[in-house]
Amino acid sequence: MPQPAELNFGDYQRQFHAGWSHLNDPHVRALAWLLTSPHLLNPVSPVWHGASVAPVLPRSDAVYAFLTMLDQQPAALHDALAAAPTRRLGLYAETLFGFFLDQFTTLCAHGLQVQDPGGRTVGEFDFLVRESGALSHWELATKFYLLDSAREGDQSLPDPDARPDLFDYLGPNLGDTLGAKMDKIVRQQLRLPHHPAAMQALDWPVRQSQAWIKGWLFYRNPAQTRTDHLPEGIAAHHCAGYIWTLDDLRKHPVFQGVILPRLEWLAPAQCLPQQVSSQSALIDEIGRQMVHIASPVMLAMTRTVNDSAREICRGMVLPEDWWARAALARPVLKPGRKNVADSDPV
Repeated sequence: MPQPAELNFGDYQRQFHAGWSHLNDPHVRALAWLLTSPHLLNPVSPVWHGASVAPVLPRSDAVYAFLTMLDQQPAALHDALAAAPTRRLGLYAETLFGFFLDQFTTLCAHGLQVQDPGGRTVGEFDFLVRESGALSHWELATKFYLLDSAREGDQSLPDPDARPDLFDYLGPNLGDTLGAKMDKIVRQQLRLPHHPAAMQALDWPVRQSQAWIKGWLFYRNPAQTRTDHLPEGIAAHHCAGYIWTLDDLRKHPVFQGVILPRLEWLAPAQCLPQQVSSQSALIDEIGRQMVHIASPVMLAMTRTVNDSAREICRGMVLPEDWWARAALARPVLKPGRKNVADSDPV
């Protein structure tokens, strides 16, 4: 009997570079990742009760031609980004996705808030696109989560050997979980078109609601990505990276790489060789950063090919106290019900 497959961290980077290494503009590369990277979620999982959590973009050949041309003439995309400056990765991704929808569809609204008669906000449409006398509703999420490895062998948990679920993926800042995020998207945001206030506010009926969920999930051990270990609802082939400590990096075979600022977390890195730092320099810099911040640092390890340094794998480097803080946050991040499938159908 064949053994369950596990992800080979770095496979996606090779695939991305094979298709998009000709793109030089970092924002165009980020948009290419947003449009073509694997979805985080398995669209046929019963967890989602039939909700569209991994829609398919039509005309992949047209998308390739569009991105190639945009890389040669990126001024319009740069103008769109300059008109909506942000330091938040989610808003940056929204601008990129909105720019694409504006070019390929009839984009009617971006960030449209819906209020009830009392003036209270009941929700917001990320994007509304008009199609043949009706609207298509798009929700966008670009998320980064770390699997809570502390559950392995932790006798304080109800069943430390149980298969993890979506609530075991923790945000880097320990402010949310993948389970809570998807619970909100499936139970609230994708249902917004059916709210009386939304129906009254829109001039066209909403024909479909769909969630475009992209991101990277991080693991202490690649074996945690085996198909028989993954939580129900996670796509077998998703963008994945490592969870490292500074001590791991000190013991790691010789490497080079770059520290990725938050707005550069989307696409696999590609930069000039002179922008790459050595193993010792990276360890020193990450250590200095962790004196002032309590969040993990994103490190991309690189290999130089044809005068271009390209990411071969990536990981989140954790502060020493991150797991201890995760243990304290666990009761708040994972209260009560632990499975999105327990929600009512969409």
